[in-house]
Amino acid sequence: MLTRRAAVTGLLAMTHPAFAADPVRVNIGHTNAAADVGFFVADKRGYFRDEGIAPNFIAFDSGARMIAPFASGDLDAGGGAPSAALYNAVARGVKVRIVADKTSTPPGRPSQSVMVRKDLVESGRYKTLKDLKGLKFASNAPGAAGDGTVAKIFELTDLKEGDIDRVYMGYPQQLLALTNKAVDAALPAEPTATEMELSGVAVRAMTDDKIHPNHQISVVLYSAQFAVKKELATKFLRAYLRGLRDYNDAVENAHLVGPKGEAIIAILTEYSLIKDPAVYRAMSVNACDPDGRLDMPSLLYDLDVFRKEGLIEGKVSLDDVVDTSFAEAVVTDLGAYRRG
Repeated sequence: MLTRRAAVTGLLAMTHPAFAADPVRVNIGHTNAAADVGFFVADKRGYFRDEGIAPNFIAFDSGARMIAPFASGDLDAGGGAPSAALYNAVARGVKVRIVADKTSTPPGRPSQSVMVRKDLVESGRYKTLKDLKGLKFASNAPGAAGDGTVAKIFELTDLKEGDIDRVYMGYPQQLLALTNKAVDAALPAEPTATEMELSGVAVRAMTDDKIHPNHQISVVLYSAQFAVKKELATKFLRAYLRGLRDYNDAVENAHLVGPKGEAIIAILTEYSLIKDPAVYRAMSVNACDPDGRLDMPSLLYDLDVFRKEGLIEGKVSLDDVVDTSFAEAVVTDLGAYRRG
């Protein structure tokens, strides 16, 4: 017969986290940008652990590079651009899903910036966006969110495809290429743009919230194999949105300020490639919707751009790709965001 003490000990063993089932490993793709902050905060503050998840972070130079491992199931979740590669994979029957916002560009909250070499600005070679004509311009990958931004630049300036010499490379490589004068201008995400500015390599010509307001720059993605695990996939997004809400609580006037801001800066310097906290203090931080809401008109615009560029290889619509049910379930559970 069990003694009372033994019974209590057994109950504690079943309920104490140390005796809980082993956490489930979830492979998470990211691009080492400040916009990955929701993943980083959720890990650092134990929100993934609370949900029984052991995150395994895997870095990519763009969201477009994640599509093959999403298709194979080697990636479960991740954050990146809603790319042409994503839509083509879905057209081929690979059921990768867009499930939540990761970064958008409401007015006053830029994510990327057109950065032009400082010597070109000082010499007068570059004055306005139309002066990008004839320059070598770097963005992170073909068929990614940068294409939507460049399309808006064409609309604003009457430039056309071929007027700009476009090349593709990751954000850290863009900084090196500008430094070496291998490229003339670039479209980096934060914090790389601010690092370029602080180093004196490049001048911020225009931010993308002015070029392409409310652009859905990046999203949270699920593989087909992960999306069918409804309970686990919902737990993952709950942890992620808790991280985003902490981040939003720390943002004032588009900057990370005060004690809450310093705590988020410490997490960004620990997890991301850029280790100088001054960069994060200086930069205008990206917008991440704390309820995971997506900007559907922006997604439609970029999909149309990809079609016009001849990058879409089959029939695909947003209804084939977007699944907001996970975010809706989490918001029903947590309630709509209120600033803490």
